[in-house]
Amino acid sequence: QVQLVESGGGLVQPGGSLRLSCAVHGSIVAISSIAWYRQAPGNGRELVARITTGVTTNYAESVKGRFTISMDNAKNTVSLQMNSLKPEDTAVYSCNANIRTYSDPIYRNYWGQGTQVTVST
Repeated sequence: QVQLVESGGGLVQPGGSLRLSCAVHGSIVAISSIAWYRQAPGNGRELVARITTGVTTNYAESVKGRFTISMDNAKNTVSLQMNSLKPEDTAVYSCNANIRTYSDPIYRNYWGQGTQVTVST
């Protein structure tokens, strides 16, 4: 069984910072990529940032230069450092990963439950 557990969300003022973490638990053989998505009320889900185990990263245009995604392969954890936060960054942020387990030779896609980020005065 694979679980993605997010932490680090909360309320922050505009211009502030938050650091989100996503820990992958289970009998993991390999992780090909982990990404953060977000969904604001009334909006569709959008990709915020993705990192592959080859350390390739890509970001949404709206967060480039402000957000940084990083991965600790030894701990199966990915972090999203969010700086210079804006009210429009308010959303539920969810972790998504492509994972291969000992019981399944195929990479499967998994989601965490999400964590709320609110940027407001």
